[in-house]
Amino acid sequence: MGSSEALTRDQLLLTPEEAARALRVGRTTVYALMKIGELRAVYIGRSCRLSVAELERYVSRLEALRPGAKHRLDHPGAGRSTTDSAPDTSPSP
Repeated sequence: MGSSEALTRDQLLLTPEEAARALRVGRTTVYALMKIGELRAVYIGRSCRLSVAELERYVSRLEALRPGAKHRLDHPGAGRSTTDSAPDTSPSP
C-alpha cells in the first residue's frame, strides 16, 4: 500500500498539497483545477480542503473522457476570463 493510499483512506478532507500527492500532480495544478471548476473545494473558515469523494469524482470524469480528448488545462488561456486581459488601447481606424 502506497503512502497516498493510506493518506486518503483514513481522511475525509485533504489539503490541496495532500490532494496533489494523492493525484500525483503538482500543488499548482490542484489550485488551477480548483480555479477552473474542475475540482470543488470546501472551506472551513479560511482553510481550503478537498474531499476524497471529489478527487474520486474528478478521476472518474478523466477516465470517462474519450481517448485523445483534451483537458481544459491543456488549452491556452484555460481558466482565464476576458476581464483579466488588458483593455485594447490601440487607436481606432
